[in-house]
Amino acid sequence: MEKPSDKLSDLLVRRLQTLIRERSLTAGMRLPSERKLAAELQVSRASVREALQKLNSAGVVTTHRGGGTYVCKALSPWSQRVIVEPLLAQMDNPGYRSDILEARHTLEAGTAWHAALRATAEDKQRLQYCFDAMCELQEGGDAGLVAQADARFHLMIAEASHNAVLLQTMRGLFDLLHSSVLQSRQQMFSSEDIVSQLSEQHLHLLQAILRGDAEAARNAANCHLSFVHRTTQQLDEDYARQLRVIRLPDSLLQSTEN
Repeated sequence: MEKPSDKLSDLLVRRLQTLIRERSLTAGMRLPSERKLAAELQVSRASVREALQKLNSAGVVTTHRGGGTYVCKALSPWSQRVIVEPLLAQMDNPGYRSDILEARHTLEAGTAWHAALRATAEDKQRLQYCFDAMCELQEGGDAGLVAQADARFHLMIAEASHNAVLLQTMRGLFDLLHSSVLQSRQQMFSSEDIVSQLSEQHLHLLQAILRGDAEAARNAANCHLSFVHRTTQQLDEDYARQLRVIRLPDSLLQSTEN
């Protein structure tokens, strides 16, 4: 005989799956804590824990003792397999990274424009939350976590655009976006000046959307991505130059020093 607690647990499983989809939490991303989930879903922590255990058994999430719960299985595998995986395999190629940034220009300038015109009070609150979380994580110095928060901020702008096609496109490419941001962040994280400029650019983008200035939002998105593009290209060129020097024979190195 099915117990009432079983029905509640199954209901929570479905609500958690919906939460994962709506927030575009993909493989490797962390869920809110049990305490936060319980407060948001207005249930006990024990009920949340039971639902998470079922999702764990189903292979949707994985729980690390003392380290939180993470998504371990994408809920929409088609776009990941057909669109994203072939491109992810090319992420070490600077030419492909440049193509990704060009694609981001096309998509994100549009989503920023529409978000400024259509963002609701709730959208703006969530955008502010994403921005604050990104700034807080940045102080911790973990490029991976900052990249995840950075990508979530840009995806939240797409959600605030209330354009179903733009949103689904961004959701489908989220893993690619996250990888692009992570690679850029890892390259640029060593420079405090660059990190500071990125924070300022995100702030300008956020402020433009919050005040409903569509043109300023589009310009802020374009300026931010142009900066990322220029900076990563320069870092790629500097790295390639260093490799060429390292590979020079000792005799040539001595002659260049003289």
